[in-house]
Amino acid sequence: MFRKFASYYRPHLGLFVFDMCCAFLSAMCNLFYPMITRKMINVYVPQREISVILFWCAALLAIYLLKAVMVYAVQFFGHVMGVRIQLDIRRDAFNHLQRLPFSYFDRTQTGGIMSRIINDTFEIAELAHHGPEDLFLSVVLLSGSFVLLCTMNFKLTLIIFAFIPILFWFAYKQRKNLSKASMASRARIGEVNADLQNSIAGVRVAKAFETSAHERERFHEGNMYYAEARGQQYKAMAEFFSGTGFILDVLIVVTLLSGGLFAYYGRISAGDFTAYLLFVGLFTDPIKRLINFVEQLQNGMTGFVRVQELMKEAPEIDTDDAVDLENVKGDISFENVSFSYDGGENVFRGIDLHISPGETVALVGPSGGGKTTMCHMLPRFYEPRSGRITIDGKDIREYTLFSLRTSIGIVQQDTYLFAGTIRDNIAYGDFEASDERIMEAARNANIDDFINSLPDGLDTSIGERGVTLSGGQKQRIAIARVFLKNPRILILDEATSALDNVTEIAIQAALEKLAAGRTTLVVAHRLSTVRGADRIIVLTEGGVEEQGTHEELLAAGGIYAKLWSANAGDRR
Repeated sequence: MFRKFASYYRPHLGLFVFDMCCAFLSAMCNLFYPMITRKMINVYVPQREISVILFWCAALLAIYLLKAVMVYAVQFFGHVMGVRIQLDIRRDAFNHLQRLPFSYFDRTQTGGIMSRIINDTFEIAELAHHGPEDLFLSVVLLSGSFVLLCTMNFKLTLIIFAFIPILFWFAYKQRKNLSKASMASRARIGEVNADLQNSIAGVRVAKAFETSAHERERFHEGNMYYAEARGQQYKAMAEFFSGTGFILDVLIVVTLLSGGLFAYYGRISAGDFTAYLLFVGLFTDPIKRLINFVEQLQNGMTGFVRVQELMKEAPEIDTDDAVDLENVKGDISFENVSFSYDGGENVFRGIDLHISPGETVALVGPSGGGKTTMCHMLPRFYEPRSGRITIDGKDIREYTLFSLRTSIGIVQQDTYLFAGTIRDNIAYGDFEASDERIMEAARNANIDDFINSLPDGLDTSIGERGVTLSGGQKQRIAIARVFLKNPRILILDEATSALDNVTEIAIQAALEKLAAGRTTLVVAHRLSTVRGADRIIVLTEGGVEEQGTHEELLAAGGIYAKLWSANAGDRR
C-alpha cells in the first residue's frame, strides 16, 4: 500500500526534492540559535566582545531571513505538490469509476462514492505534503540536536534522549486505536453524505408529501451516528495527545533537574546549560511534528485505503482479441440467455430470440419479467449468467465496449439531463457536432420550435437534471441526443409511459421517425404504443412465453390478450 502511495510522487519528483531541500535548510537554520547563545554566554559576554556580539546578531537575523524564505517555499510549493497528487488520485479514481459496471452502482450509494473522491483525497493530499516534510524535519532536528548536545555533554544528552523511545512506544501503542476510530469516522461521513445527497435529490418529493419533518429526523439520526463515530475518534486523539504532551512536559522537568545538578556540580557551564534548555525546546517541536505525523498518517492512509478499495473494484474490460463493431447490420440473437443479480435468483432463464436487421421488436409482460434488464444486456451493462448474445453473428463480448455502445442508442423513461445548456445535452450524442447538426437533430425530435422560442436558444441553461423543462421537453432532448448519435441499433425503454396522451402522441411520432431503418427494441407497459411493432415478445420469469404480431397474439388469447384487455383504459 505504501509503495502504491509513493508512486504518486514520481510525476512530481522535482517539486518534492525542492520541497525537501527547503525543509532541510529551514531545519538547519533552527540549530544555529542555541549554539550562538551558548557562545555568547560562555565567551563573548564575559569577554565584552561587543563587535562579535553585533556580528552574530546580524548573522542570526540573516539566517532567520533565509529561514522565512524557506518556510514560504515549503508552505507554498509543498501544498502545490499535495494538491497535484490529490488531483492525480482523483483523476485515477474518477476514470476507474467510469469503467465500473452497472452492478457496482446498483449496490453503492452515490454519497459514499463522493466521500471517497472528495473527502478522502483531501486527507491524502495533506499526508502527501505534510507527512514526508514533518518526518524529514523531525529526523534532521533530532539528529542535529543529538550530535551538537553530545559535543557539550554526552551523559546529560543520553539522559534527555532516553525519554524519546518512551514517547515513540506510547505513540505506537495508540496508533491502532486511532486507525480504528478514523476508519469508522470515514464510513460514517460516507453514510451522511449519501443521506444528504438523497434528501437533496428528493426535495421535491419531500415537499409534495410534506415529509420534511421525517427527512429532518432521518438526517438528524445519521448526524448523531456520525457524531458518535467522531466522538470515538476524538477520544482516541485526546488520549494520544494528552499522553504525549505529558511525556514532553516530564522531559522538560528532567532537563531542568539533571541540567541543574550538572551545573551545580560544575559538570557544565551556564552557557551549556542554557543551550541544553534551548535545544530541548527546539526538539520538542520535531517530536510534536512526529506526533502530528502519526495522526496525518492515520487519516491519509485511511483515506488512501478507501480510495484503493474503489480502485480494486473489477472494471469493465475488453477481451484480449476484441475487435471494433463496424458496418453494423443490426442482426441480434439471444441464445439460451439466463441472468441473475449477484448470483441470486434468476430474473429470466433460457431466452432464445432472434431479431432481424431493421426489425422493431416490442418486449411486454408483467413487471419483474426482465424486459429492461434484457435490453441493458445488449450494450453489456450486465453480463449473462449463461448463454450468449450476438450482433451480426459475433458474440458481443468479442467487440470492444466503445464500438458496441456507440452503435446502440437508448431512450429511457427516466431521462437524465446534465446541468448545463440545451446544446450541451443534445451534443452528448456527438461532441464534435456543429450547431447545424444539433438543430437538425432537434427538428427530428420536434423540439426545434421550443428552442427557437427561447431568448438564448441552444445556450439556454436547463438547471440540474433539466428541472426547468417539462417531461415532454426533456424526452425530446433525449431523443434529439440519439438522433445526433445516429446508432444502427435502438433501445426505447418505457420512453413515453410517464407522459400525458397529447405529449405522448408527439413523442411517439418522433420515436417512430427515429426507429425508421434501425433495429429497435421497445419496452412498454402501455400496449397501445407497440401494437404497430413488427413483432411483440411476451417476457416472463420463465423466458419468452409468446411472440407474434399484435393481431396474432390477440387471436391466440394468451397472456398478451389478457394484458391488452387489462390495459383497455390506456388505449385511445
